[in-house]
Amino acid sequence: MNKVLSARFANTPVLAAEGWADWFSENLAAASIELEGVRQREQIEAPAMMDSFWPEAGSWLSMLRPYNVTGGTLTIPVKGVMLHDFGYSFFGWATGYTYIRKAFERGMADPDVARIAMVINSGGGEVAGNFDLVDTIRGYRGQKPIEAFVDEHAYSAAFSLASAADRIHVPRTGGVGSVGVVTAHIDVSEALQKQGVKFEFIHAGKHKVEGNSYEPLSAEARNRMQTRIDGLYDIFVSTVARNLGIEEQAVRDTEALTYSADEALAIGFAHEVRPIDEALAAFAGGISETVGDIVMSEQEQQINSATAQADLDAARAEGRQEGAAAERERIQGILGCEESESRRELSFHLALNTDLSVEQARGILAATPEQQAAAPQAKPGADFAAAMANGNPEIEGEGGGESAAGQPSAGEQLVRDYQLATGSIQ
Repeated sequence: MNKVLSARFANTPVLAAEGWADWFSENLAAASIELEGVRQREQIEAPAMMDSFWPEAGSWLSMLRPYNVTGGTLTIPVKGVMLHDFGYSFFGWATGYTYIRKAFERGMADPDVARIAMVINSGGGEVAGNFDLVDTIRGYRGQKPIEAFVDEHAYSAAFSLASAADRIHVPRTGGVGSVGVVTAHIDVSEALQKQGVKFEFIHAGKHKVEGNSYEPLSAEARNRMQTRIDGLYDIFVSTVARNLGIEEQAVRDTEALTYSADEALAIGFAHEVRPIDEALAAFAGGISETVGDIVMSEQEQQINSATAQADLDAARAEGRQEGAAAERERIQGILGCEESESRRELSFHLALNTDLSVEQARGILAATPEQQAAAPQAKPGADFAAAMANGNPEIEGEGGGESAAGQPSAGEQLVRDYQLATGSIQ
């Protein structure tokens, strides 16, 4: 029996954008099935590990805990539902705060990493663990450049993470914001009464069963819940205001609205409106001021001639421009090719996390089945509000990580298709 991840959101505060309940439900259901498949595979085949968290590069677990550094840029995916105490990145369905924290820690200690890019596409996630992770990321500012690249949406919990970066880039069709907190109380007492079902709690402590779904919510309990939500909202508002350098009242006045790219730029919720491939290429092609200053300091101690220093600076500038232009052209070529249109996840991986040429990437994409647009393995008609009402709901994945027809899940199929296309397996 596979406990659905949506049980984490039952009767607890959530950092989520309005109207994204179905998205939450579908992504959590798909991620739950995939998680069960991972646990079953660990029983059969232990992954090759570098340490207690990071798998070896060739390990099957490396696709779920990616650490991709290309040209000095570490790319960290922040996609799907944000989850506390979760150490995986599940194909755009869910990403764990633990995974993001570990990736930042490793990247900051890695001499091969000059800059870190968070690529974000999420409607929100859990409150637990979010603000502590935001403070950790913000604490890294100044050590290495950290920038957030919105791959369409960065709402609520995801926008909180984006605000910790040095800069936020949003495409023209993207959206950010939703600085707010929500929870729900579901009262099923009348429905149960009509069915002749009556609950009676035997408990010690006046507030022990407060807020349960089988009794109407008292005014006293409602006030306590509202006080908690208000406290979390204050933390959210002050965190975003601090990170973005704007007034708390200005953040509060947004009233948890979501904003288009141009609106976000106007109110200070974004720093640039630009296509994600161009923004990433420009970031990857640049050299950070921090790293640059360190290099200059070391060389200045060795170079006594002002003329030689000027020549060195000129050569650096020319090489930097050429390298940035070449990298931009490569990334844009892969993401803009015809084969990329129906294989977006794989095309982003090939463009940002490999050194493959455009021609090599197109060959891999052409040999890979097209990506399905719908969220795979989601339970049809699943509703997030219903999941919250049921306390700790459970679902059964037919055949574990397999579909009802005995076929591999969409996530496993994506991995297998990529491995077959690249010759990783026979």
